[in-house]
Amino acid sequence: MSGQEPTKTKKKSSSAKKSKTIPAIPKGFHSVTPYLVVNNGSEAIEFYKKAFGARELLRHATPDGKILNAQLKIGDSMVLLSDEFPGSDTRSPISLGTSTVTLHIYTKDVNKLWEQATAAGAKVLMPLNNQFWGERYGQLSDPFGHRWSLSQQVRMSEEEMQALEKASMEMLGQGEHPGRQQEDQPSTDVAESERAC
Repeated sequence: MSGQEPTKTKKKSSSAKKSKTIPAIPKGFHSVTPYLVVNNGSEAIEFYKKAFGARELLRHATPDGKILNAQLKIGDSMVLLSDEFPGSDTRSPISLGTSTVTLHIYTKDVNKLWEQATAAGAKVLMPLNNQFWGERYGQLSDPFGHRWSLSQQVRMSEEEMQALEKASMEMLGQGEHPGRQQEDQPSTDVAESERAC
């Protein structure tokens, strides 16, 4: 071996290693992603497209058309979805008779999204109105039993916010929900509500 240079083994470049690395979190996902269980997943997907402008990114279905897994994107957020299957321990809100979760959407034009969702068939649970925390906010139920709240921040005076908070706290103190009382009242003028921060 004298007179010969020792053979050097080539190290793989870090960029070659990186290209083979699988990211821990798939592209487009954030830390928390809702996974909805519904009855009639195909109809639910079409509803979410009409109501919230969802884009369908992936659909795995059984031969009879039931959804095993679907990926939807609403705004910049992912929502996963599947049909309810016999033998599974997850149930749709319709099967349970209630929902324990509300999915919240922030949007730049809450009035427009609200009209779009209700036109698609969402039922109003709490009318869209300016709220004491400085947002125009309302709650809906979709035809598959899931609850949604829609909101955007709006410019409001301190006096308006304090008056709304006082009225809400008085109702809560009497065992009533402020949103139910608002159902009988006209919502705050749309033109006023568009004073977004």
